[in-house]
Amino acid sequence: MSVFEPRVFSGVQPTGNLHLGNYLGAITRFVAMQDTHPCLYCVVDMHAITVWQEPAELQAAIREVASAYIAAGIDPKKSIIFNQSQVSGHAELAWIFNCVARMGWLNRMTQFKEKAGKNRENASTGLFVYPNLMAADILLYRATHVPVGEDQKQHLELTRDIAQKFNNDYAGRIADMGHDPEAGYFPLTEPIIAGPATRVMSLREGTKKMSKSDPSDLSRINLTDDADTISKKIRKAKTDAEALPSETDGLKDRPEAANLVGIYAALAEHSPEQVLNDFGGSQFSTFKPALADLAVAKLAPIADEMRRLKDDTAYIDQVLGAGADRADAIARPVMQGVKDITGFLSTRKG
Repeated sequence: MSVFEPRVFSGVQPTGNLHLGNYLGAITRFVAMQDTHPCLYCVVDMHAITVWQEPAELQAAIREVASAYIAAGIDPKKSIIFNQSQVSGHAELAWIFNCVARMGWLNRMTQFKEKAGKNRENASTGLFVYPNLMAADILLYRATHVPVGEDQKQHLELTRDIAQKFNNDYAGRIADMGHDPEAGYFPLTEPIIAGPATRVMSLREGTKKMSKSDPSDLSRINLTDDADTISKKIRKAKTDAEALPSETDGLKDRPEAANLVGIYAALAEHSPEQVLNDFGGSQFSTFKPALADLAVAKLAPIADEMRRLKDDTAYIDQVLGAGADRADAIARPVMQGVKDITGFLSTRKG
């Protein structure tokens, strides 16, 4: 049995245009997990500035993510909602992990290569050490589980490597300070990738992930889209000329069809098999209106509530402030333990 209290941590970057992929791939799981675990849901604004952000737009985007959390069903009294920069332990622990992690580990991170592209030498050093900050986000709360998308699985593996190395490097010190030497100071956090739709693809190209950075707004359904916009985007979604198959094997080599069936299944909380049982043999002229009606029914109320909450900045700021206080109360003793284990000398009183 684990010596660590079960705890969930996850976060979303405030970089604008939250979309259906964020909702189905992350936020729906956040909502479900708050009924079974103590949860911290962070707006990871420190991660956002690994690439340039206009300051006023960043502040608005932080509030938008918090609004999306609440509108989608995360209860700020049950779960902790806060923005990362308001808890200093994230930056403090990230520096220590910069000294624990190895260059070779970070050089293997595929997401840095994808984001930096050919302009690697001009990428910020923050973008390179981003996974160390992610490890600090999680381990600052000694989180045991993290719901993530497939694209973050490699970073969770690095988090486990960092925790293991810290536990091994300081094993004697950890034992001397009364911690279980076998468990170590940090847990080996488990990624949770299961969910209704761990990878939602572009509406314009079924082989590419739905992304806020895609230049075409028709490629994604934004969480702020109204009912008419949602319907229009689904009507215009790329498809092929064939009818829907009756079995999932028939979706192979049909990425756009598979994507729309997957979206319907996730929104309806059905399996793809159930969807094809209902729509197998139907043309997209029949399926798309049904998907549009379902998407509007599920997403339009969230968009309406997000717009209402975004206008109530005093409430959102109060939620984030109270959440930061609660998160900091968990983080401070963990961070003090790290400093004591590492050998930092504490001379200040109070």
